[in-house]
Amino acid sequence: MAKRGVVTDYAGNELYPGDLVAYAARQGNRVRQADAVVLEVTAKRATVAGVGAVLVPVLRVQPTGIESGFTKRRTITPQWITAEHVRLIQRGYGNQ
Repeated sequence: MAKRGVVTDYAGNELYPGDLVAYAARQGNRVRQADAVVLEVTAKRATVAGVGAVLVPVLRVQPTGIESGFTKRRTITPQWITAEHVRLIQRGYGNQ
């Protein structure tokens, strides 16, 4: 995180609701790249053994259905993901 109160992708770009992002999504035993629109940006408290309580940046995203792989996604429901492996594609995509 670049500064207090701001969630960023792994390159340091700030993430806000309406942004188009790419993230790693699991399907069975495989991992694929998926595009999604950010619905909500927040942080949740998690307990890590040996460290204690930490804040983990999380995003509520709406998948667009565009993703790598040849097997179609089963559902397009909003999901909670961590911001650890997220990359900003286009700012303000969902606000158009």
